[in-house]
Amino acid sequence: MTRGGFEGLDACVHCGFCLQACPTFLATGDESDSPRGRIELMRGLERGDITATDPALFYHLDRCLGCRACEPVCPSGVQYGHGLEAARSRITAARGVPPLARLALWALTTPGVSAAAYWFARVLRATGLPRLFAGWGRFGFAMGMLAATKPMRNAKVGMRNRNAGVNSAFRIPNSALLFRGCVMQGLFSHVHEATVRTLSVNGYETREVSGQGCCGALHAHAGLVDEARALARVNVEAFGGGEEPIVVNSAGCGALMKEYGRLLGDERGERFGGRVRDVTELLAGDGMKGPVAGAPLDLHVAYDPPCHLLHAQGVAVQPLKLFAAIPLLELVPVPGAAECCGSAGLFTLLEPEMSRAVLGAKLERLREAAPQVVTTGNPGCLMQIGAGLAAAGISARVRHPVELLDDAYRAAGRYE
Repeated sequence: MTRGGFEGLDACVHCGFCLQACPTFLATGDESDSPRGRIELMRGLERGDITATDPALFYHLDRCLGCRACEPVCPSGVQYGHGLEAARSRITAARGVPPLARLALWALTTPGVSAAAYWFARVLRATGLPRLFAGWGRFGFAMGMLAATKPMRNAKVGMRNRNAGVNSAFRIPNSALLFRGCVMQGLFSHVHEATVRTLSVNGYETREVSGQGCCGALHAHAGLVDEARALARVNVEAFGGGEEPIVVNSAGCGALMKEYGRLLGDERGERFGGRVRDVTELLAGDGMKGPVAGAPLDLHVAYDPPCHLLHAQGVAVQPLKLFAAIPLLELVPVPGAAECCGSAGLFTLLEPEMSRAVLGAKLERLREAAPQVVTTGNPGCLMQIGAGLAAAGISARVRHPVELLDDAYRAAGRYE
Protein backbone atom coordinates (compact mmCIF):
# COMPACT_ATOMS: atom_id res chain seq x y z
CA MET A 1 0.00 0.00 0.00
CA THR A 2 1.37 3.40 -0.96
CA ARG A 3 2.22 5.73 1.90
CA GLY A 4 1.93 8.88 -0.19
CA GLY A 5 5.32 10.32 0.74
CA PHE A 6 5.57 9.44 4.44
CA GLU A 7 8.15 6.79 3.53
CA GLY A 8 10.57 9.63 2.86
CA LEU A 9 10.74 10.21 6.62
CA ASP A 10 11.81 6.66 7.54
CA ALA A 11 15.54 7.41 7.35
CA CYS A 12 15.42 9.98 10.17
CA VAL A 13 17.59 8.93 13.14
CA HIS A 14 17.02 12.09 15.22
CA CYS A 15 20.64 13.22 14.87
CA GLY A 16 19.73 16.92 15.01
CA PHE A 17 21.91 18.09 12.09
CA CYS A 18 18.79 19.72 10.68
CA LEU A 19 18.17 22.02 13.63
CA GLN A 20 20.64 24.78 12.77
CA ALA A 21 19.54 24.70 9.12
CA CYS A 22 15.88 25.32 9.98
CA PRO A 23 14.87 29.00 9.91
CA THR A 24 11.76 28.52 12.04
CA PHE A 25 13.67 26.63 14.74
CA LEU A 26 16.27 29.39 14.77
CA ALA A 27 13.46 31.94 15.15
CA THR A 28 11.59 30.16 17.97
CA GLY A 29 13.97 27.63 19.57
CA ASP A 30 10.99 25.26 19.79
CA GLU A 31 11.79 21.64 18.94
CA SER A 32 8.28 21.27 17.48
CA ASP A 33 9.19 23.99 14.99
CA SER A 34 12.21 21.99 13.79
CA PRO A 35 12.34 19.27 11.11
CA ARG A 36 13.10 16.63 13.74
CA GLY A 37 10.11 17.64 15.84
CA ARG A 38 7.81 17.93 12.86
CA ILE A 39 8.87 14.49 11.63
CA GLU A 40 7.67 13.03 14.94
CA LEU A 41 4.36 14.84 14.49
CA MET A 42 4.04 13.52 10.93
CA ARG A 43 4.87 9.98 12.05
CA GLY A 44 2.17 10.26 14.70
CA LEU A 45 -0.28 11.41 12.05
CA GLU A 46 0.53 8.46 9.78
CA ARG A 47 0.22 5.96 12.63
CA GLY A 48 -3.09 7.45 13.73
CA ASP A 49 -1.77 8.53 17.14
CA ILE A 50 -2.49 12.16 16.20
CA THR A 51 -5.62 13.18 14.33
CA ALA A 52 -5.43 15.41 11.26
CA THR A 53 -7.60 17.96 13.08
CA ASP A 54 -5.31 18.22 16.13
CA PRO A 55 -4.59 21.95 16.56
CA ALA A 56 -1.04 21.34 17.78
CA LEU A 57 -0.29 19.28 14.67
CA PHE A 58 -1.31 21.82 12.07
CA TYR A 59 -0.04 24.74 14.18
CA HIS A 60 3.52 23.49 13.89
CA LEU A 61 3.23 22.11 10.35
CA ASP A 62 1.59 25.31 9.12
CA ARG A 63 4.58 27.21 10.50
CA CYS A 64 6.98 25.18 8.34
CA LEU A 65 8.25 27.17 5.36
CA GLY A 66 8.84 24.05 3.28
CA CYS A 67 12.23 25.52 2.34
CA ARG A 68 13.86 22.05 2.53
CA ALA A 69 17.10 23.49 3.90
CA CYS A 70 17.11 20.46 6.21
CA GLU A 71 17.53 18.02 3.32
CA PRO A 72 21.07 18.86 2.10
CA VAL A 73 22.48 18.76 5.65
CA CYS A 74 20.80 15.45 6.54
CA PRO A 75 23.38 12.59 6.59
CA SER A 76 20.58 10.02 6.31
CA GLY A 77 18.95 11.46 3.19
CA VAL A 78 15.53 12.12 4.74
CA GLN A 79 13.05 13.34 2.11
CA TYR A 80 11.40 15.83 4.41
CA GLY A 81 9.60 17.73 1.64
CA HIS A 82 7.77 14.62 0.44
CA GLY A 83 6.63 13.80 3.97
CA LEU A 84 5.44 17.35 4.56
CA GLU A 85 3.43 17.26 1.34
CA ALA A 86 1.79 13.99 2.42
CA ALA A 87 0.96 15.36 5.86
CA ARG A 88 -0.48 18.59 4.53
CA SER A 89 -2.61 16.62 2.10
CA ARG A 90 -4.17 14.68 4.99
CA ILE A 91 -4.68 17.82 7.06
CA THR A 92 -6.31 19.64 4.15
CA ALA A 93 -8.62 16.69 3.47
CA ALA A 94 -9.74 16.78 7.11
CA ARG A 95 -10.09 20.51 7.79
CA GLY A 96 -10.23 22.07 4.34
CA VAL A 97 -8.19 24.96 3.00
CA PRO A 98 -8.14 28.18 5.04
CA PRO A 99 -10.41 30.75 3.33
CA LEU A 100 -7.55 33.20 2.80
CA ALA A 101 -5.46 30.54 1.07
CA ARG A 102 -8.38 29.48 -1.12
CA LEU A 103 -9.03 33.10 -2.09
CA ALA A 104 -5.37 33.63 -2.98
CA LEU A 105 -5.24 30.48 -5.10
CA TRP A 106 -8.44 31.47 -6.87
CA ALA A 107 -7.15 34.98 -7.65
CA LEU A 108 -3.59 34.01 -8.59
CA THR A 109 -4.01 30.78 -10.55
CA THR A 110 -7.54 30.50 -11.97
CA PRO A 111 -7.65 31.21 -15.73
CA GLY A 112 -9.71 34.30 -16.48
CA VAL A 113 -9.89 35.38 -12.85
CA SER A 114 -6.11 35.62 -12.54
CA ALA A 115 -5.84 37.60 -15.79
CA ALA A 116 -8.17 40.24 -14.34
CA ALA A 117 -6.36 40.23 -10.98
CA TYR A 118 -2.95 40.68 -12.58
CA TRP A 119 -4.25 43.40 -14.90
CA PHE A 120 -5.54 45.35 -11.92
CA ALA A 121 -2.25 44.78 -10.06
CA ARG A 122 -0.22 46.08 -13.01
CA VAL A 123 -2.44 49.18 -13.31
CA LEU A 124 -2.00 49.88 -9.60
CA ARG A 125 1.74 49.24 -9.87
CA ALA A 126 2.06 51.74 -12.71
CA THR A 127 0.68 54.52 -10.50
CA GLY A 128 3.68 54.30 -8.15
CA LEU A 129 1.36 54.19 -5.13
CA PRO A 130 2.49 50.74 -3.90
CA ARG A 131 6.01 52.06 -3.36
CA LEU A 132 4.68 55.01 -1.35
CA PHE A 133 2.49 52.84 0.88
CA ALA A 134 5.09 50.10 1.49
CA GLY A 135 5.44 49.20 5.17
CA TRP A 136 5.28 46.43 7.77
CA GLY A 137 1.52 46.06 8.26
CA ARG A 138 -0.46 43.59 6.15
CA PHE A 139 -1.56 46.28 3.71
CA GLY A 140 1.81 48.01 3.60
CA PHE A 141 3.71 44.78 3.09
CA ALA A 142 1.34 43.75 0.29
CA MET A 143 1.98 47.11 -1.37
CA GLY A 144 5.72 46.60 -1.00
CA MET A 145 5.47 43.18 -2.61
CA LEU A 146 3.61 44.63 -5.57
CA ALA A 147 6.12 47.49 -5.89
CA ALA A 148 8.95 44.93 -6.03
CA THR A 149 7.51 43.47 -9.25
CA LYS A 150 7.91 46.71 -11.20
CA PRO A 151 10.51 46.45 -13.98
CA MET A 152 13.39 48.90 -13.99
CA ARG A 153 12.81 51.65 -16.54
CA ASN A 154 16.11 51.07 -18.28
CA ALA A 155 15.32 47.37 -18.62
CA LYS A 156 12.83 47.82 -21.46
CA VAL A 157 13.66 46.36 -24.85
CA GLY A 158 11.00 45.87 -27.49
CA MET A 159 9.97 42.29 -28.08
CA ARG A 160 10.67 42.85 -31.77
CA ASN A 161 14.24 41.94 -30.76
CA ARG A 162 13.28 38.57 -29.35
CA ASN A 163 15.27 36.43 -31.79
CA ALA A 164 15.66 38.27 -35.07
CA GLY A 165 18.16 41.07 -34.77
CA VAL A 166 19.90 39.60 -31.72
CA ASN A 167 23.67 39.60 -32.11
CA SER A 168 24.33 36.04 -31.00
CA ALA A 169 27.75 34.58 -30.41
CA PHE A 170 26.45 31.32 -31.92
CA ARG A 171 24.31 30.17 -34.73
CA ILE A 172 20.91 29.19 -33.28
CA PRO A 173 21.02 25.37 -33.40
CA ASN A 174 19.08 24.76 -30.19
CA SER A 175 15.50 25.37 -29.16
CA ALA A 176 13.89 25.62 -25.75
CA LEU A 177 10.25 25.85 -24.70
CA LEU A 178 9.32 28.68 -22.34
CA PHE A 179 7.19 27.98 -19.29
CA ARG A 180 5.27 31.15 -18.45
CA GLY A 181 3.27 30.08 -15.40
CA CYS A 182 0.87 32.33 -13.54
CA VAL A 183 2.61 34.81 -11.20
CA MET A 184 5.63 35.10 -13.49
CA GLN A 185 3.44 35.85 -16.49
CA GLY A 186 1.12 38.15 -14.59
CA LEU A 187 3.70 40.29 -12.77
CA PHE A 188 7.13 39.41 -14.15
CA SER A 189 6.64 39.21 -17.91
CA HIS A 190 9.73 41.45 -18.21
CA VAL A 191 11.75 38.53 -16.79
CA HIS A 192 10.33 36.26 -19.50
CA GLU A 193 11.43 38.81 -22.11
CA ALA A 194 14.91 38.97 -20.62
CA THR A 195 15.01 35.16 -20.56
CA VAL A 196 14.21 34.95 -24.28
CA ARG A 197 16.82 37.59 -25.20
CA THR A 198 19.67 36.24 -23.07
CA LEU A 199 19.08 32.68 -24.28
CA SER A 200 19.14 33.94 -27.88
CA VAL A 201 22.60 35.40 -27.35
CA ASN A 202 23.68 32.02 -26.01
CA GLY A 203 22.42 29.91 -28.88
CA TYR A 204 18.81 29.12 -28.04
CA GLU A 205 15.66 29.93 -29.93
CA THR A 206 12.93 30.05 -27.32
CA ARG A 207 9.53 28.91 -28.52
CA GLU A 208 6.09 29.49 -27.05
CA VAL A 209 3.76 26.68 -25.97
CA SER A 210 0.00 27.17 -26.03
CA GLY A 211 -2.32 25.46 -23.59
CA GLN A 212 0.07 25.56 -20.63
CA GLY A 213 -1.02 26.75 -17.20
CA CYS A 214 -0.09 27.03 -13.53
CA CYS A 215 2.55 24.51 -12.43
CA GLY A 216 0.58 23.47 -9.33
CA ALA A 217 3.28 24.30 -6.75
CA LEU A 218 1.08 26.60 -4.66
CA HIS A 219 -1.64 23.94 -4.59
CA ALA A 220 0.80 21.18 -3.59
CA HIS A 221 2.17 23.35 -0.77
CA ALA A 222 -1.38 23.98 0.44
CA GLY A 223 -2.10 20.23 0.58
CA LEU A 224 -4.26 20.22 -2.56
CA VAL A 225 -2.32 17.42 -4.21
CA ASP A 226 -5.14 16.31 -6.50
CA GLU A 227 -5.48 19.84 -7.86
CA ALA A 228 -1.71 20.02 -8.35
CA ARG A 229 -1.84 16.74 -10.29
CA ALA A 230 -4.61 18.05 -12.53
CA LEU A 231 -2.54 21.13 -13.36
CA ALA A 232 0.54 19.00 -13.95
CA ARG A 233 -1.34 16.85 -16.46
CA VAL A 234 -2.38 19.97 -18.38
CA ASN A 235 1.26 21.02 -18.70
CA VAL A 236 2.49 17.55 -19.64
CA GLU A 237 -0.10 17.47 -22.40
CA ALA A 238 0.67 21.01 -23.59
CA PHE A 239 4.44 20.54 -23.84
CA GLY A 240 4.16 17.18 -25.57
CA GLY A 241 6.69 14.41 -25.75
CA GLY A 242 9.59 16.13 -27.49
CA GLU A 243 13.17 16.43 -26.32
CA GLU A 244 13.56 20.22 -26.14
CA PRO A 245 14.39 21.57 -22.70
CA ILE A 246 11.60 23.38 -20.87
CA VAL A 247 13.07 26.58 -19.49
CA VAL A 248 11.73 27.90 -16.19
CA ASN A 249 12.77 31.14 -14.46
CA SER A 250 10.82 30.55 -11.23
CA ALA A 251 12.60 28.29 -8.73
CA GLY A 252 9.38 27.18 -7.05
CA CYS A 253 7.80 26.19 -10.35
CA GLY A 254 10.93 24.40 -11.52
CA ALA A 255 11.25 22.39 -8.30
CA LEU A 256 7.78 20.88 -8.62
CA MET A 257 7.92 20.46 -12.39
CA LYS A 258 11.13 18.43 -12.10
CA GLU A 259 9.14 16.13 -9.78
CA TYR A 260 6.11 15.63 -12.01
CA GLY A 261 7.13 11.99 -12.34
CA ARG A 262 6.73 11.45 -8.61
CA LEU A 263 3.61 13.63 -8.45
CA LEU A 264 1.83 11.86 -11.31
CA GLY A 265 3.39 8.45 -10.86
CA ASP A 266 3.79 7.82 -14.57
CA GLU A 267 6.43 7.73 -17.29
CA ARG A 268 5.16 10.83 -19.12
CA GLY A 269 5.55 12.91 -15.98
CA GLU A 270 9.03 11.48 -15.47
CA ARG A 271 10.10 12.39 -19.01
CA PHE A 272 8.62 15.85 -18.62
CA GLY A 273 10.51 16.42 -15.37
CA GLY A 274 13.75 15.35 -17.00
CA ARG A 275 13.38 18.14 -19.57
CA VAL A 276 12.85 20.98 -17.09
CA ARG A 277 15.78 23.36 -16.70
CA ASP A 278 16.18 26.52 -14.70
CA VAL A 279 17.21 29.39 -16.98
CA THR A 280 20.60 29.60 -15.24
CA GLU A 281 21.24 25.93 -16.08
CA LEU A 282 20.79 26.62 -19.79
CA LEU A 283 22.83 29.83 -19.66
CA ALA A 284 25.69 28.09 -17.84
CA GLY A 285 25.99 25.72 -20.80
CA ASP A 286 27.54 22.27 -21.13
CA GLY A 287 30.51 21.88 -18.84
CA MET A 288 29.31 25.04 -17.09
CA LYS A 289 31.55 27.26 -19.16
CA GLY A 290 29.13 30.08 -18.45
CA PRO A 291 27.16 32.40 -20.71
CA VAL A 292 28.61 34.77 -23.30
CA ALA A 293 30.19 37.76 -21.58
CA GLY A 294 28.34 41.07 -21.50
CA ALA A 295 29.47 44.64 -21.04
CA PRO A 296 30.71 45.78 -17.61
CA LEU A 297 28.12 46.75 -15.00
CA ASP A 298 29.62 48.58 -12.04
CA LEU A 299 27.29 47.14 -9.42
CA HIS A 300 27.52 45.70 -5.93
CA VAL A 301 25.15 42.74 -5.97
CA ALA A 302 23.97 40.39 -3.23
CA TYR A 303 22.79 37.02 -4.50
CA ASP A 304 20.07 35.37 -2.42
CA PRO A 305 19.71 31.75 -3.59
CA PRO A 306 16.04 30.68 -3.68
CA CYS A 307 15.43 27.70 -1.41
CA HIS A 308 13.70 25.72 -4.14
CA LEU A 309 16.61 26.31 -6.52
CA LEU A 310 19.41 25.59 -4.06
CA HIS A 311 17.92 22.91 -1.80
CA ALA A 312 15.18 21.28 -3.89
CA GLN A 313 16.89 21.42 -7.32
CA GLY A 314 20.52 21.47 -6.21
CA VAL A 315 21.34 24.36 -8.58
CA ALA A 316 24.10 26.32 -6.86
CA VAL A 317 26.99 27.10 -9.23
CA GLN A 318 25.08 27.99 -12.41
CA PRO A 319 23.78 31.38 -11.19
CA LEU A 320 27.32 32.30 -10.17
CA LYS A 321 28.47 31.59 -13.74
CA LEU A 322 25.92 34.12 -14.91
CA PHE A 323 27.30 36.83 -12.63
CA ALA A 324 30.87 35.98 -13.67
CA ALA A 325 29.90 36.84 -17.27
CA ILE A 326 29.34 40.48 -16.25
CA PRO A 327 32.65 42.36 -15.86
CA LEU A 328 32.96 44.77 -12.91
CA LEU A 329 29.91 43.29 -11.18
CA GLU A 330 30.94 42.54 -7.61
CA LEU A 331 29.14 39.90 -5.59
CA VAL A 332 28.81 41.14 -2.03
CA PRO A 333 29.05 38.32 0.53
CA VAL A 334 26.09 38.23 2.91
CA PRO A 335 26.20 35.83 5.88
CA GLY A 336 23.25 33.49 5.86
CA ALA A 337 22.31 34.33 2.26
CA ALA A 338 21.23 30.73 1.69
CA GLU A 339 18.71 30.89 4.54
CA CYS A 340 15.02 31.24 3.63
CA CYS A 341 13.61 34.74 3.19
CA GLY A 342 10.24 33.75 4.66
CA SER A 343 8.21 33.95 1.45
CA ALA A 344 7.45 30.26 0.84
CA GLY A 345 4.53 30.63 -1.54
CA LEU A 346 1.45 31.63 0.43
CA PHE A 347 3.30 31.45 3.76
CA THR A 348 3.93 35.20 3.87
CA LEU A 349 0.17 35.72 3.60
CA LEU A 350 -0.95 32.98 6.00
CA GLU A 351 1.80 33.17 8.64
CA PRO A 352 2.90 36.81 8.56
CA GLU A 353 4.45 36.87 12.05
CA MET A 354 6.78 33.93 11.41
CA SER A 355 7.45 35.09 7.87
CA ARG A 356 8.59 38.54 9.04
CA ALA A 357 10.69 37.03 11.84
CA VAL A 358 12.60 34.93 9.33
CA LEU A 359 12.94 37.86 6.95
CA GLY A 360 14.12 40.25 9.67
CA ALA A 361 17.44 38.49 10.22
CA LYS A 362 18.17 38.54 6.48
CA LEU A 363 17.36 42.24 6.20
CA GLU A 364 19.78 43.19 8.98
CA ARG A 365 22.58 41.35 7.21
CA LEU A 366 21.69 43.01 3.93
CA ARG A 367 21.73 46.40 5.65
CA GLU A 368 25.29 45.74 6.81
CA ALA A 369 26.41 44.41 3.41
CA ALA A 370 24.90 47.46 1.64
CA PRO A 371 24.46 46.06 -1.90
CA GLN A 372 22.91 48.17 -4.64
CA VAL A 373 20.95 45.20 -5.96
CA VAL A 374 19.64 42.02 -4.33
CA THR A 375 19.08 39.34 -6.94
CA THR A 376 17.16 36.10 -6.64
CA GLY A 377 15.47 33.70 -9.06
CA ASN A 378 11.98 33.23 -7.66
CA PRO A 379 8.97 35.57 -7.80
CA GLY A 380 7.92 35.08 -4.19
CA CYS A 381 11.46 35.79 -2.99
CA LEU A 382 11.71 38.89 -5.17
CA MET A 383 8.46 40.21 -3.73
CA GLN A 384 9.22 39.24 -0.12
CA ILE A 385 12.73 40.68 -0.07
CA GLY A 386 11.69 43.74 -2.06
CA ALA A 387 8.88 44.48 0.38
CA GLY A 388 11.20 43.97 3.33
CA LEU A 389 13.85 46.28 1.90
CA ALA A 390 11.24 49.01 1.33
CA ALA A 391 9.71 48.62 4.78
CA ALA A 392 13.14 48.68 6.45
CA GLY A 393 14.26 51.74 4.49
CA ILE A 394 17.10 49.92 2.74
CA SER A 395 17.77 51.46 -0.67
CA ALA A 396 18.74 48.28 -2.56
CA ARG A 397 16.41 47.11 -5.35
CA VAL A 398 15.53 43.53 -6.27
CA ARG A 399 16.17 41.99 -9.69
CA HIS A 400 16.07 38.54 -11.25
CA PRO A 401 19.58 37.33 -12.28
CA VAL A 402 18.67 37.22 -15.98
CA GLU A 403 17.70 40.90 -15.82
CA LEU A 404 21.28 41.77 -14.91
CA LEU A 405 22.69 39.69 -17.76
CA ASP A 406 20.11 41.27 -20.06
CA ASP A 407 21.33 44.74 -19.05
CA ALA A 408 24.92 43.70 -19.73
CA TYR A 409 24.03 42.37 -23.18
CA ARG A 410 22.11 45.54 -24.00
CA ALA A 411 25.10 47.65 -22.97
CA ALA A 412 27.34 45.45 -25.13
CA GLY A 413 25.16 46.08 -28.19
CA ARG A 414 23.92 42.51 -28.42
CA TYR A 415 20.41 43.68 -29.25
CA GLU A 416 21.29 46.14 -32.00
